[in-house]
Amino acid sequence: MPPPQDGVDDSAARVPLLPPPAPRRAAVRLHPLPLLIAATLAASYRLLFLAPAPSYYQSLLLSLGSNDTAAAHLHALTIRPHLAGTGANALAAAHVAATLSSHSFRTRLTSYSVLLSYPAYRSLSLSAPDRDTVLFALKQETYAGDPYEAVSAEAVPTFLAYAASGSVSAEAVYANYGRAEDFAYLAARGIDVTGKVAVARYGEVFRGDIVRNARDAGAAAAVIYSDAKDYAAGKTFPDGPWMPPTGVQVGSTFKGVGDPTTPMWASSEGCERLTIAEAMSSDDMPGIPALPVSWKDGETILQLIGGDVAPEDWQGGDGAAAYRFGPGPAVLNLTYTGNETMVTIQNVISVIEGGEEPERYVILGNHRDAWTFGAVDPNSGTASLLELNGCLSCKRRAGDLDGPSSCATGMPKMAGHGFYASATPQLDELLKEASKQVQNPDNGTQSLYDLWMSSNSSPLIGRLGGGSSDYSAFVQHIGIPSVDMAIGSDYPVYHSLYDDFIWMEKFGDPLFQRHVAAASMWGLVALRLSDEEILPFNYSNYATELENGALGISERVQGMPVSLSPLHKSIKEFRKAVAKVDSELKALQTWKIWSPWRNNPLKVRDINDRLMMTERAFTDREGLSGRPWYKHLIYAPSLHNDYGAEVYPGIGDAIERVKKTNTSESLQSIQHEIYRVSRVINQAALVLSGGLT
Repeated sequence: MPPPQDGVDDSAARVPLLPPPAPRRAAVRLHPLPLLIAATLAASYRLLFLAPAPSYYQSLLLSLGSNDTAAAHLHALTIRPHLAGTGANALAAAHVAATLSSHSFRTRLTSYSVLLSYPAYRSLSLSAPDRDTVLFALKQETYAGDPYEAVSAEAVPTFLAYAASGSVSAEAVYANYGRAEDFAYLAARGIDVTGKVAVARYGEVFRGDIVRNARDAGAAAAVIYSDAKDYAAGKTFPDGPWMPPTGVQVGSTFKGVGDPTTPMWASSEGCERLTIAEAMSSDDMPGIPALPVSWKDGETILQLIGGDVAPEDWQGGDGAAAYRFGPGPAVLNLTYTGNETMVTIQNVISVIEGGEEPERYVILGNHRDAWTFGAVDPNSGTASLLELNGCLSCKRRAGDLDGPSSCATGMPKMAGHGFYASATPQLDELLKEASKQVQNPDNGTQSLYDLWMSSNSSPLIGRLGGGSSDYSAFVQHIGIPSVDMAIGSDYPVYHSLYDDFIWMEKFGDPLFQRHVAAASMWGLVALRLSDEEILPFNYSNYATELENGALGISERVQGMPVSLSPLHKSIKEFRKAVAKVDSELKALQTWKIWSPWRNNPLKVRDINDRLMMTERAFTDREGLSGRPWYKHLIYAPSLHNDYGAEVYPGIGDAIERVKKTNTSESLQSIQHEIYRVSRVINQAALVLSGGLT
C-alpha cells in the first residue's frame, strides 16, 4: 500500500512532544470500561505573573470546560482513519490549526521529511499434518450497522511498521509474551527457536522488543497476537468494550526515536541523512519479518502447536485449550513486504505569548496521527487539548491579558476509570495540589484527587522512563521536567479498527466529562507553572527517589566487587542542595508581601533558573552506553522493554552485561557507570544550590 504523498503528521519523526500512558503501551491489565485520557505537559520554562490574583484565573478556567465541544472536536478528528503521512491526517492537522487560529493564537504548521513504513504485501497461512491449510484473511471485520463501515476501507491493512521484508516457512514455537526471560526459559527447556516462527502474545513489553527478542533468540520471523484472556474478557465491541475476534493491534516496531534517517539529530530541511537501506539495517529495527494477528487467529495457531504443555502463567483464560511450546507440528508460512518511503509530515504549533518573560515556555503537547480512527489513542488527548485552548482563550478575553507563553502542539490520549500520573519527581506535589481542585468526572461530590486515591496505583506517581512516548525527547534526551496524566487505564481496542468515536461514546466517556476533567487538570497545572512567581517545584521527592534507586542497585550488585560509595556521597550532596534551596524559598516567602518580583527580581529569576535547570544537569552528553540518544542518567527505558521505566538505567544495563559475560571488564563497567551517575547527581546538586559548575 503506497502512502499518499500529500499528508501531514507530527509523530513518526517528531522530537516527541510530551503521554501515554503507557496504557496503550504498557503491560495489559484491562478494566471493563476503559477510558484513557492521557494529557502530557513539559514544564520546561516558567512564565510570569498575571493580575488579578492567579487563583481567579484558575477558578475561571475550571468553570469553562464544555462536554459538547470536547465531543465535537473528537468527532471531527476521528471521521476517518488518519495514519501518519496520509491525506486524512492532513485534514486532521487542518482542523487542529483552524481551531487554534480561531482563538487568535499565533499558529503555524512546520513540515518534516521522514521515513515512514507502510505494508505493500502480507500473507500468512498455517499447515499441519492431516489438516487443511488455513489461509488467514488478516482483515479486521466491521459489524452490522457500523457507521464507519465505508471509510474503514481506508484503514491501513494490519501490519507492524518497519518489520523486515521477507518470506519464512517454518515450525511455530510459542513464546508467551516474548520477553527476554521467556526466550531464556525456552532455551533452558531445550526448545530451539533457531529458524522457527516465534508466536507471542501482546502485553508486558513493547511489540518492537518482542520481535527483537525473537530475532536475538534465532527466530526467522514473529507473529504477535492479542490473547483473549487479556483483550476479550467480556462482551466484545459493539456490544461491550472488549476486542472483537478479528481485532488486531497494529503499531511500530522501531526502537529508536524520531526519523530513522536522522538518528541523533533533527529531521530538518537539507540536513544530513542516512539512506533508507542504512536506516533499515540499524539495530533499532526489528530485523526479521513479523505480523500481528487477532485473538481468533492466534487461537487457531496455538491449537496446532504440539510439544510439552506450557506452565500455568503461560496459559490463556478459562476455557482455552492448553497452550504448548512446540516447535511444530504447525508450520507457518509468512510473507511480508514493506514499503519504507520518505514522506512529508507536519507539526501544528500555536503560541500564547506571555506578558513577562515571553522567551520562556510551558509546552503542552499531544500527537494527532492514528493507526486507525484513534478515538482513544491519541485523539481523546487532542480533543482535550483543543478544549483547553478554548478555555485559555476565554480566560484571556476575560482579563484582556496576554497569558503565559505556552506552546500547544498536536499530541495525548484517552480511556477507563481512575486517574493516573507520571512525572519527574519535582512536580509530584504540584500534581497532588492541582488534582484536589478538579472535580471527579464520575462523582460530583469528590475531587480528581479522590479518584486518584481510589485507583490504588502503586507507586502513586510513576516515572517517565518509558520510551517511544510523547515525553521521551523532553525528559530522556534534553532533561526537561515533565508530566504525563491519564484518566483511565489500558483499553482493549488499542491500535485496532474499533478505537473509534462509537467506542468512546458508548464505553470510554459517554458524557465526555472525563475529556473536560483532563483538560481542566492539564490547564490548571499549566497555569500554576506559568503564573506563579516562583516555580512550584519541590526537589525533596527527587532526593528520596535517588535514595530509593540506590537501594535497588545495592540489592542487584550484592556480592559483586563494586563500590556504591560515590553514589551515596553524591545523593547526600543533592539532599544538602535541596535543603539550601528550600531555605531560600522560605526566606523569599517571608520577605514577600506579594511584591518580591519588584523588590528583588534577580533573586527570583536566579532561583527559578536553578529550579528549571536542575533536571537538565542529570543528563550526560555521551548518553547511555550503546544507547547514546538517551542522555538522562536517572531515567530511561529498560533495555529489553521500551515501555518499562528504569532508575539508573546505565548501571542496570551494565549489571545485565555482567550476568551474560561475568568478565573483569564487564564488572569494571558497572563501577564506571556508578561514577558517571554520581557525577551528574553532583552536577545537579551544584545547579540547584547555585554553586559553580
